[in-house]
Amino acid sequence: MTPPSRSDSADHAVDDRGRCEWANGPWLTPYHDTEWGVPVHDDPTHFEFLVLEGAQAGLSWLTILKRRDGYRRAFADFDAHKVARFTPKRVEKLLLDPGIIRNRAKVEATVRNARAFLAVQEEFGSFDAYLWRFVDGRPKVNAWKRTGQIPSTTPLSEKVSADLKQRGFGFVGPTVCYSHLQATGVVNDHLVRCFRSAELTGRAP
Repeated sequence: MTPPSRSDSADHAVDDRGRCEWANGPWLTPYHDTEWGVPVHDDPTHFEFLVLEGAQAGLSWLTILKRRDGYRRAFADFDAHKVARFTPKRVEKLLLDPGIIRNRAKVEATVRNARAFLAVQEEFGSFDAYLWRFVDGRPKVNAWKRTGQIPSTTPLSEKVSADLKQRGFGFVGPTVCYSHLQATGVVNDHLVRCFRSAELTGRAP
């Protein structure tokens, strides 16, 4: 898959196509329209979402999305090899960076997660291969009609979470993991009336 253009810019033309209910505003709409639910098969993007979703814990996705450029600068363009080498001194510097969420536990977990991420790559060849094996390489496509039907955790996300924790990852609870599965297209949770559901699955709305 060729990763879609990133939705870092707040500039986005709004139209009247049916969308998931949460996809509103100049940040969430382009993210929804170009990235959310698109199957990801490159490790840098997986690592990026792990960093961002871990940072999101207890916060809104919009809060993190607006800081995406800040996270990219702070965490070496989401290069896991570079982040894994961050020193305690580098961590202290990051805790002064207004472009990210300055939470010590989250920042330190990101560095540990980079090291765990590299270990998964070493064992499985890629993080992508590791993650997609949980669904036998095929996206799990749901058919929700309303946002309220979409769960925050599932048995799948609980399984992934438990496995990641065993491998030394932090801030990867079942809810965070489900967000990752949704964002990277391992699970497709676009509402059936959403135009992206039809585009990604070929299924008529």
